[in-house]
Amino acid sequence: MDRDIDAMLQVGEICRKLGINPQTLYFYERINLIPPPKRTESGYRLFSDKDMERLVFISRAKALGLSLEEIKDILTLKEGRSLTCQAMHSRLLKKVQEIEDKMEQLQKLRDELLPLVDRCRQKLSHPDPSHECVVLEEVSD
Repeated sequence: MDRDIDAMLQVGEICRKLGINPQTLYFYERINLIPPPKRTESGYRLFSDKDMERLVFISRAKALGLSLEEIKDILTLKEGRSLTCQAMHSRLLKKVQEIEDKMEQLQKLRDELLPLVDRCRQKLSHPDPSHECVVLEEVSD
């Protein structure tokens, strides 16, 4: 076996190091998020240090809330050597705005749910413990 292949990692080793499921790697390969890895004569996938760096980048980007499509876009720019600070800035700024919008939606939802929680709490002392809860069916004030 050639020396370069000896230094490469198999799926199980990559998954252990990154804490990901093997199916995740296969999925990334299927959607072209990672290039097809080299293979042994018996067909086992082998990952290089460069593949590992890419997977670490993907994991980090996912942890920051970027979607796989957004990560793919960034990787495409990176590969074309056109991932400028401006390009990254605009993508991250867009993500921040999406997060802020979602936080606003969640706050509104919370504000709608809290009065229902209070009404439920008031009805917890109903003498019949099997009394059916109709809080969601009641018309709000």
